[in-house]
Amino acid sequence: MPLIDLLRRRRSIKKFTDRAVTRAEIETLLDAAILAPNHRLTEPWRFYVLGSDAREAYGRALGVRKAKKIEDPEASRTMRDRVAAEHRALPCMIALALVKSDNPEIAEEDYAAAMMGVQNVMLAAVELGLGTAIRTGGVMGDDAARAAAGVAENERIVAIVNVGEPAETPAGPKKTPAGELTRWVG
Repeated sequence: MPLIDLLRRRRSIKKFTDRAVTRAEIETLLDAAILAPNHRLTEPWRFYVLGSDAREAYGRALGVRKAKKIEDPEASRTMRDRVAAEHRALPCMIALALVKSDNPEIAEEDYAAAMMGVQNVMLAAVELGLGTAIRTGGVMGDDAARAAAGVAENERIVAIVNVGEPAETPAGPKKTPAGELTRWVG
């Protein structure tokens, strides 16, 4: 399938079927990730494929963060448990991390490379008939979430990618045409 078609077909999938993602499919996705451009060839990316217990623990860490915004103790507990169970039920969850660098320029380049690797994972998934949903945010630095993913102390989670067979594929969002966002500079 032409790349432009993969780009147009990629969607953030919220609901997956119960079909397990095979080890071979996951390895194909990770092999695609490392094809991302990487200035200085630092190969900063690290991948953590989370099993059901790790997914639940990560979900619990996220649920705890969400539950802090809820005043009612019972509703708070329900939130924690629901988010943990939802994560456990995911067909596949991959934490994409990078090795931290003390050099600000290298750190910036490595983050860009890691995120391009994330895009490669998502496009390779479309080609395999799988769907993905990228997750980022403050939970990436949460100690409990990091422990659940098994991320090393000298690494930083840049994204979580949920992977599976889509139960439903939403229509794409309306995007502003590139021409409206472009300035040709002489």
